[in-house]
Amino acid sequence: MPLSPLVEGYDQVILDLDGCVWVGDQPVEGSVGAVAALRTAGKRVAFATNNSWHSGEDQVAKLWSLGIQASLADVVTVGGAVQHLLAETRSGRTAFVIGRETLCRHVADAGLKVLNGTELASRVDVVVVGGTDDMHYRDLRDASLAVRRGAELLATGRDPTLPMPEGFWPGAGAILAAVETAAETTALIVGKPQPQLLLTALDRLGEGSTLVVGDRLDSDVAAAGAAGLDAALVLSGGATTEAAAAAPDPGPVAVARTLADLVCDSL
Repeated sequence: MPLSPLVEGYDQVILDLDGCVWVGDQPVEGSVGAVAALRTAGKRVAFATNNSWHSGEDQVAKLWSLGIQASLADVVTVGGAVQHLLAETRSGRTAFVIGRETLCRHVADAGLKVLNGTELASRVDVVVVGGTDDMHYRDLRDASLAVRRGAELLATGRDPTLPMPEGFWPGAGAILAAVETAAETTALIVGKPQPQLLLTALDRLGEGSTLVVGDRLDSDVAAAGAAGLDAALVLSGGATTEAAAAAPDPGPVAVARTLADLVCDSL
C-alpha cells in the first residue's frame, strides 16, 4: 500500500500507542496495516507511551498479539523513563507509589525502597504517581501527607483520560490532580509533554527526518514541539479538529481521523 505524500517525506516515525495504535485491547481501524505499510516502505518505526500500566515487555507482547512485529528496543515507556531518572538521581531513597505493580517495580529497580502499605508510607522521600485502576483514598492521603512533609512529587504525565472502548477512563493526570490539589504543589513530569521519551526513541532510531504521531495535543504534539520534531494528530483518541485548529504553535503538521488515514495514500 503506497504511503501518503506527507509520510513519504520522513525517514522514520514515532507512534503513540493508546488512542493511536489501539484503544483498550482493540487495534484502531487500519492501524496494523498502517504500521506494516511504513515498514514495507523502509520507514523506521518506534513507539513511545505515557502509559505506565504495562512494562515494555507487555507492550511488545500486545503489539505482536495484534499482528504488529516489534522488539523491546522499539518501545519506549514512561515507566522505563521514571526508572532511569530515579536510578541516576535518587537511588537509595524511600518512595511511595500510586500506580500499578509495574510502576512499583520500576521504582524499586531504580534502587529506591518502596514503602507502600507500611506505617512510613507518608514519610517517604519521593512520591511517584502514575495511572491505575486500583486506588484507595488512603493512597491519596499518604501521598499528599508525604509531599507536605517535604517529599518530591514525580508523575508519569498529565493525560487526564485514557481512551477505552466504552469511553474515557480517568488517566494519570486525573489522579495527579487530586494529589497536587491536596498537597498544594506541582509535580515534576517525566513523560510527555516533556521531550525525553521522544529523545530516547530518536537515540534508538538513529538520524533522520522524524514524524511523531499521537492523539493528544497537550502531550504528544507538545512533546514533539519540545523535542524540535514535527507532529501529526490523529482523532481516534478523542481530539477534535477544532482543538487542533486552535492549538498554539508549533501545532500539528497534519490532522487525520486515524493512523491509517494519515499514513496510507487513499488514491
